[in-house]
Amino acid sequence: MSKAEPKTILNFLAGYFDSLKDLFDIQTSDGLIRKERLQEIMKERGEEILPQLLDYKIIRKLGDDYEFRDTYYKLFEFILNEFRPLLPETIQKYEQSISVLFRKIREGISKDKLILGQRIGDLYNEIKEFSEAVEKNTIRLLNETRELKSNVEKLDYQEKVRKASFWIDYYITPLNNILDINHVESITNKLFDISNYVNVRRLNFEDELIRLQFEKLYTFLVQTNDDLLRQSKMLTNELLPLIERIRTESIILTGWIEFLKQPHRAPLPKVFKVERTYPYSNDMYLNAKEYLEQFAIDETIFLEDPTMLSDKWVFNKDLYKARMMDQLPLDSFFEWCGLTLRSDYEKIETDKFFALTALLFEDGISIELASKDDRQLINTSNMTLRVPKLKIARYGIS
Repeated sequence: MSKAEPKTILNFLAGYFDSLKDLFDIQTSDGLIRKERLQEIMKERGEEILPQLLDYKIIRKLGDDYEFRDTYYKLFEFILNEFRPLLPETIQKYEQSISVLFRKIREGISKDKLILGQRIGDLYNEIKEFSEAVEKNTIRLLNETRELKSNVEKLDYQEKVRKASFWIDYYITPLNNILDINHVESITNKLFDISNYVNVRRLNFEDELIRLQFEKLYTFLVQTNDDLLRQSKMLTNELLPLIERIRTESIILTGWIEFLKQPHRAPLPKVFKVERTYPYSNDMYLNAKEYLEQFAIDETIFLEDPTMLSDKWVFNKDLYKARMMDQLPLDSFFEWCGLTLRSDYEKIETDKFFALTALLFEDGISIELASKDDRQLINTSNMTLRVPKLKIARYGIS
C-alpha cells in the first residue's frame, strides 16, 4: 500500500464530505458504523468509497463493522462543533496525572535537565488536554441546554424535566465542582498552585533552556486559568439558569431556531407590511387630526418643588487624625475606624470607611501587622470586608 499524498486525502475529505458526515453521525449515535449502514449510505449516494476510507486510514475494521480512527473523528467533531459529552469523572482523571507530573517536577528540579524538560512538556500537554476537554463539554452542554429550552424534539413536560435533571445531576453540577476555584481539591485550584511555582522558576532557574520552557508553561497557565474561569461562569450564569427555565414553553422560539438552522429551505415570512398613504386621503386626515388633538387637552398641571438634596459628606482628615492620635496606641486600626463611624453616624458606610483608611499614610505613626493569618470582618452598609489586624502607635514608640 503506497502512502497517499496529503492533498489527495484533503481533496477526498472535501469531495465526499456529506457521506463522511453521515458516517460520523451514525458512529456518534450508535458507537460504531455497522456494515449494513455503511452499505446503505454508499448505495443512497451512489458512491463506492470503502477502499479509499481504509487506504487513507480514515476508518478501520472492527470485526465485521467499522469505526472512525480517533484523529479523523476529532477532526469532524471540531469542524461540526459536535462533541461527545464526557462524564466529569472522565475529566477528573487529569487531576491525578497533572498532580503526579507536578510532584515529579518539584522533586527532580535539581536532577537531570533532559528528564526535567520532558516532564515540563508532558505537563503542558496534559493541562492542554484537560482544558480542551472542559471546553468541549461546555459547548456540548450549552447546545443541549438551548435545544432543551426551545424544545426542538417536541418533548412533553415530564420528559423535559427528566432530561433537565439528567444534565444537571450527571454533567453540569459535577463539572462545575471540578472548576470551582474555592474548592481546595479542585483541578482549577491545583493549576493556580502550579502557576505560582512555575512563575518563580521561570525567573530564577539557572539553565536557559529549562527557563524558557517554564516561561512557555507559565504563559499557557495564565491563559488556561482565564479560560477555565470563563467556562465556570458560563456554567453558573448561563447553563443552570437556562435549565431552570425549561418550564417556559415557547412555540415561537422553537420555530425561529429551526428556521435559523436552515433559513433557505422555507420562504422568508413578511414580518412587516408596507403601505403607502397619500396626503389627500381620508386616513391621512384622520391620523393628523388624532395627532393634533392630543395636544389640545386642557388640564391642570401641578409642579412640585424638587426634593432638597442631602449635603454631601466631606472627609475632615485633620479632625479624624487628631481623634486617632489621642487614642494611640490602637490594637486594630480598622476596628477603630468602624467603631468611630458607628459612634458618629450609627452605621458604617463604605465610602466613609475607605476615607478613614487614608489616615494610614499620615506622618507620625508606625504600623505593625499583627499576623498574616489574623483577619477580621468589617460589615459596612453594602459589603463585608475581610481586613488584616494592624497595630498603630506613635512613631518611635513601641
